[in-house]
Amino acid sequence: MIRPHDSIIIQTLGRFIIPVVQIFGLYVLFFGQYGPGGGFVGGVILGTGMILSVLIFGHDASRSQYARNILHADGVGMLIYAGVGGLCMIGGGEFLNYADLEIPGLETASRRSLGIVLTQIGVALDVAVTAVSIVFSLSAEEIMENSIDG
Repeated sequence: MIRPHDSIIIQTLGRFIIPVVQIFGLYVLFFGQYGPGGGFVGGVILGTGMILSVLIFGHDASRSQYARNILHADGVGMLIYAGVGGLCMIGGGEFLNYADLEIPGLETASRRSLGIVLTQIGVALDVAVTAVSIVFSLSAEEIMENSIDG
């Protein structure tokens, strides 16, 4: 089990740094289609922010609640990604050809932009969930080893 860090300086810095990391992760996610970044990098940054909260404030802290709750979203990102591709195919097009998304009232450029953002959100969600689940899995192995040794 990951215990809270005992330094008040680390905890105070964490209260300021973690929201900045999360906002930067969202920026990289949503503006990654116009420059470097995107779903994978944004998901890594968002997952890192959640991992930082667990490492600084502990496994059971209220600030780590979001990291614990995101584990229930495992597979949702894949469903979003595949769902956008399926909607493109329903429109008579190819898988992930965003111009074929059937969304009334949107021009082709807007449909492509929306399709890209939705698939990047799906990728980011799965990457963040995977990163957080690795940390929780490793901490669970630590608990198991301590109970066997003790």
